[in-house]
Amino acid sequence: MRPRSLDEVVGQQHLLKPGSPLRVLAAEGEAQRGAVSIILWGPPGTGKTTLAQAIAQSSGRRFVELSAVTAGIKDVRTVMERALNDRDLFDIATVLFLDEIHRFTKAQQDALLPGVENGWVTLVAATTENPSFSVISPLLSRSLLLTLEPLQDDELRTLLTRAVEDPRGFDSAISLEDEAFDALVQLASGDARRALTGLEAAGASALAGKKGAETPVVTAEIVSVSVDRALLRYDKNGDQHYDVISAFIKSLRGSDPDAAIHYLARMIEAGEDPRFIARRLMVHAAEDVGMADPQALLIAVAAAEATQLIGLPEARIPLAEATIYIATAPKSNAVITAIDSAIADVKAGRFGLVPIHLRDGHYPGAKRLGHGKGYKYPHNEAMGVSKQQHLPDELLDREYYKPVPRGHEREIADRLEKIRKITRDI
Repeated sequence: MRPRSLDEVVGQQHLLKPGSPLRVLAAEGEAQRGAVSIILWGPPGTGKTTLAQAIAQSSGRRFVELSAVTAGIKDVRTVMERALNDRDLFDIATVLFLDEIHRFTKAQQDALLPGVENGWVTLVAATTENPSFSVISPLLSRSLLLTLEPLQDDELRTLLTRAVEDPRGFDSAISLEDEAFDALVQLASGDARRALTGLEAAGASALAGKKGAETPVVTAEIVSVSVDRALLRYDKNGDQHYDVISAFIKSLRGSDPDAAIHYLARMIEAGEDPRFIARRLMVHAAEDVGMADPQALLIAVAAAEATQLIGLPEARIPLAEATIYIATAPKSNAVITAIDSAIADVKAGRFGLVPIHLRDGHYPGAKRLGHGKGYKYPHNEAMGVSKQQHLPDELLDREYYKPVPRGHEREIADRLEKIRKITRDI
């Protein structure tokens, strides 16, 4: 069911508009002269290899495919020499598709540079890892980076429907219930290859149990048995989505790592976008842990970056680590309370002029206006803190940040009490 041309490709339409680099690369004759090397970055099953092969079949160029898993420098140099000869002797252009370029060492990637820079080949490289970290800078600067997105649910349904009806697929030898479609889409989680693999397994099971001349029907139960995976009642756009994420958040807040891990597992297995989970972890590290353990936000951000770099299934590990850390950390909502209280005052018009000694005194004429006059430089004080008004007159008594007596905020509370005695003379 691999598309034979770019017009058959499902999804990635943001990369396939008329005049786009991929369209130019697939064009024939004079139209393809503007083609440049391309790096395709995206999760598995989003169409990187499909796009490369569709380009090969459309452009009429010589197409060479290498995998970084098995190819070495010798293979690359052989391709480059042949491409140079084909160009100079026969006026034949070469497209080199290199799958999993992130597996190439720096030396192996360096071997690609002469061919790309001198136009011997047009490189189409595919990677599931962030090219900023996995591809050398000279090669990155000579190529266009195109980002592929996971397929949307309606795109997966289109793909599955075509596989059921097309002669290259099941040729209408089976039919699918709506619930079976939903199950396959859910289990695919934006991965076209996974969707087709699940359909192939479920269709084979249905055909094996065929009785008489009736067309076998693939049900949700057959899908579940075929892929050996429970079908979770979890609609990414429905009530279950909100119920599970709500339970996940409240388990984090409630310091229950076992429950939090359970709901994390449900979201992952149901096909939730791991980046969505990572965003929720960052928010709640700041909102529910805050300064009681500032390390929680750093760990949540690191988990989010790791998720972006490695993707599922490996991303489940840093997500689980961040979940357990946040769930077991001391809790404080003093940070969100402080900023929300300050925003409420500003929205209500409770603000005044910046005290004159805090105003900028660097621009021409500022000194004449008295800006900065009387400012006390804290580093000149023995304690590193000076008695000085920082809030506007209208808000002199405001204390937005009120640390709780838990975790790191216990120390902050003691220090802040001493600081306020100096700065506010209380």
